[in-house]
Amino acid sequence: MSSDSTSSSDVSSDRVLPPDPEIPLWSTAADEDLIYAKKEIASAPLVSGHPDLYAPLFRNVSIFKRSYELMEGLLKVYIYHDGAKPIFHSPYLKGIYASEGWFMKLIEGDQSFVVRDPNRAHLFYLPYSSRQLEHNLYVPGSNTLEPLSIFVKNYVDMISAKFPYWNRTKGTDHFFVACHDWGPYTTKLHDELRKNAIKALCNADLSEGVFIRGRDVSLPETFVRSPRKPLGGIGGKPALQRSILAFFAGQMHGRVRPILLRHWGGKDDAYMRIYSRLPRRITRRMNYVQHMKSTKYCICPMGYEVNSPRIVEAIYYECVPVIIADNFVLPFDDVLDWSTFSLVVPERDVPRLKEILLEIPESRYVAMQSNVRKVQRHFLWHPKPVKYDIFHMILHSVWFSRVNQVLQVQ
Repeated sequence: MSSDSTSSSDVSSDRVLPPDPEIPLWSTAADEDLIYAKKEIASAPLVSGHPDLYAPLFRNVSIFKRSYELMEGLLKVYIYHDGAKPIFHSPYLKGIYASEGWFMKLIEGDQSFVVRDPNRAHLFYLPYSSRQLEHNLYVPGSNTLEPLSIFVKNYVDMISAKFPYWNRTKGTDHFFVACHDWGPYTTKLHDELRKNAIKALCNADLSEGVFIRGRDVSLPETFVRSPRKPLGGIGGKPALQRSILAFFAGQMHGRVRPILLRHWGGKDDAYMRIYSRLPRRITRRMNYVQHMKSTKYCICPMGYEVNSPRIVEAIYYECVPVIIADNFVLPFDDVLDWSTFSLVVPERDVPRLKEILLEIPESRYVAMQSNVRKVQRHFLWHPKPVKYDIFHMILHSVWFSRVNQVLQVQ
């Protein structure tokens, strides 16, 4: 197995330092908190054998633990009340874009981090939904996102004229959460929103010049089938009872999936179960979810954009994700070491996919599958958030980004 096929923990190029920090127009007590947090994280005490944090899953578990503790103790978030439903304050909780809706629902119901006094805030949340933007403003067949971009620009212009907080930092302490593919593109008409604000995006594509590594946050795309039971159906067969080597079934859009199907679809191959759509003769015996629960490696190729709900879906069903999407920054890449529980395969290596998977020693597969089960807790939505779950992981990534951008005055 070639090292460039699987050793990287993301699909993008080498890690880069965060962007240069902005100097605020005036200082606040919140700035002092962030400077303190930055110093504390830099000198984090060594963590060993923590009962709730499995160290191999993390880039540096000591830094993560200290940063998370400081977030719990210090972080205050202000949510702008301006903006009418349904685009604002209307969480969409079902389907492949549910991550933005669940975050909105849980942060707006939070009593630990959210404050009413914006002068106490370290972060400011822009509570609009990219899914609702598309649903309410996009004109079908128009092939333009300009009405959505104009709407977002006018909203940011309004809050920056009405309140002093955006202008104090030029937006660097503001964030939004968008899982719709179009989320990044709706920022294009407002330079400070695009360049300075923290963008939590499912479409975390480095190649398009919108997602800024070191500032922006890669948001996990979670497919929620039932908002009443977001944890329904998770789990799968033990590692040694999974009889299928690799599985994918889905629509043939984007640049990668047709290549995947051309090389591996429609073959009488017990190892590679690759389909555009599962045939009825197969679904009568085993449906889509049952396939994922019975497969060693779940293939997660990009669609129209680099992100895919299959990555988290694979984690839910305890199947090792195989991610094929060049230039994609993986979710929680700031803290998680994806090489311990997933494979990243460059798009050019799709013709070698079976060879790459068969070359992986069984012991390594068993270890990765065990790690998938361990990391699963960090990707679960709970109606009432619990420590280290996906809600807190998203919030931590935004917090961690903000802390890293603060100019530490000597």
